[in-house]
Amino acid sequence: MKMFRALIVLAFALASHAFAGPAISSLASVDQLNPPGFELAVESGYLLGFINSPHSYEIGAEFLTGRVRWGVMDRDDWLRGYNQFYLSAIAEPIFRGIENHYFGFNFGLRYNFLPRGSRFIPYVSGGLGLGWIDSHASIPGAQGQDFTFNILSAIGVSYRLNAHWKLNAGALYQHLSNGGQTDPNPSLNLLGPQVGATYSF
Repeated sequence: MKMFRALIVLAFALASHAFAGPAISSLASVDQLNPPGFELAVESGYLLGFINSPHSYEIGAEFLTGRVRWGVMDRDDWLRGYNQFYLSAIAEPIFRGIENHYFGFNFGLRYNFLPRGSRFIPYVSGGLGLGWIDSHASIPGAQGQDFTFNILSAIGVSYRLNAHWKLNAGALYQHLSNGGQTDPNPSLNLLGPQVGATYSF
């Protein structure tokens, strides 16, 4: 356990050094409400199945996401922040479960809270999408067809390393279903941690 903690600390230290760039020189610059117009993020999660599946799913959730700023809320309370809409490409190896992989897209909205004088940026997001899974309809509890819809929601916090780079960590929920196109319509509900890195242009 001590070795694991040491490795985590070392990883964050190396990431901070690798992502070195134009520094945020003061709290005044942190306070400026001038969010980036476009961001590109790489995120990874480990999701566990829960609720209604008879199988103990374990899925790796890999995302490549583009985000575009859409509106700023310059307020003096905790709602100060900005909106983004995003488009994610999804690739998910299924480590444990009936199927083997899932590929898809998700489109949604994200809100970033900007507390004054802080590099930490809490966020919430949610979106809808579609994708394809290698279904096995003849197995009870498996997905009924390849084509599925997906719902994603996330909550977490980003940390600004400098003017361009952010690291983030949070929790991700994912729902997969074919929307009743098969009967029965087995669905997947997945929940787990997610980490990532974001570059702001």
